[in-house]
Amino acid sequence: MGEHDAISGADIMTEKILIVDDEKDLVRIVQYNLEEAGFRTAVAYAGEEALRKVRDEAPDLVVLDLMLPDLSGVEVCRRMRRDEATRRIPVLMLTAKGTELDRVVGFEVGADDYVVKPFSVRELVLRIQAILRRSADQEPAAVLNAGPISVDVPSCRVTVEGREVSLTALEFRLLVELLQKRGRVLSRDQLLDTVWGIEADIVTRTVDAHVKRLRDKLGPAADLVETVRGLGYRLRTE
Repeated sequence: MGEHDAISGADIMTEKILIVDDEKDLVRIVQYNLEEAGFRTAVAYAGEEALRKVRDEAPDLVVLDLMLPDLSGVEVCRRMRRDEATRRIPVLMLTAKGTELDRVVGFEVGADDYVVKPFSVRELVLRIQAILRRSADQEPAAVLNAGPISVDVPSCRVTVEGREVSLTALEFRLLVELLQKRGRVLSRDQLLDTVWGIEADIVTRTVDAHVKRLRDKLGPAADLVETVRGLGYRLRTE
C-alpha cells in the first residue's frame, strides 16, 4: 500500500462501511483509517459472507475486493444490484486489477468507483466521502418526466409507460442527470465527472456501456436518449 497515515475527519460521520477483502492485514489498515475518519465499519472476508452482511446490516457503502476466495467481487456486486433491498447501496471496488477492461467490467455490473492497489488511504477515504456526499446531495425535483419515462426520485422508482423498470444505482443517477439537463448535450467527460465523480481520463468507454444498458432497460423510450456524434449524449426534448 501507499499511504498508511490515519485520516482524522473534521465532521463526525455515522455512516457504516462494509469492508470486503480476504487480506486481513489490509482490512485492519482500512478499518482503522475509516474509523479514524469517523465511520463505523463492518468486515467480511468472503463473498457469501459479504452478501449476508449487506442484507443483515444495510451498510451505507461497500468497499469490495474483486479477488475473493469464493465468489468474485464482480459476482457480489452483480447480486447486490439484482436484489431490491441492496441495489442502491454504493460499491467502491478495491483491487489489484487495474486495466481499463477491468474498470469497464466493474462499472458495468454497477460499481460506483474503482481504486487500484497499491493505493493511498487518504485517497480511499476521500473517494468514499465523495460517493456518500453525491448520494446525499441528490435532491432534485421529486418527480421527473420525459415522454413515457417517469422517475420518482425520493423512492428511486422508474416507470416507462406505467411499467416499473429496475435500474442500478449508476444507471439511475445517469438517467436523472439526463432528465435534469434535458435537451443539453452532455459529453462523456461531463458525465464521468457528475455521475461517477472520477477524472475523465480514467475510462470514457464506461459511459457508452452504461448508456447502452440504460437504453436496453428503457425499452420503448430508448430513442429519447440520443447520441450526438463526436460530442456525447442528450435526452431529447420532443
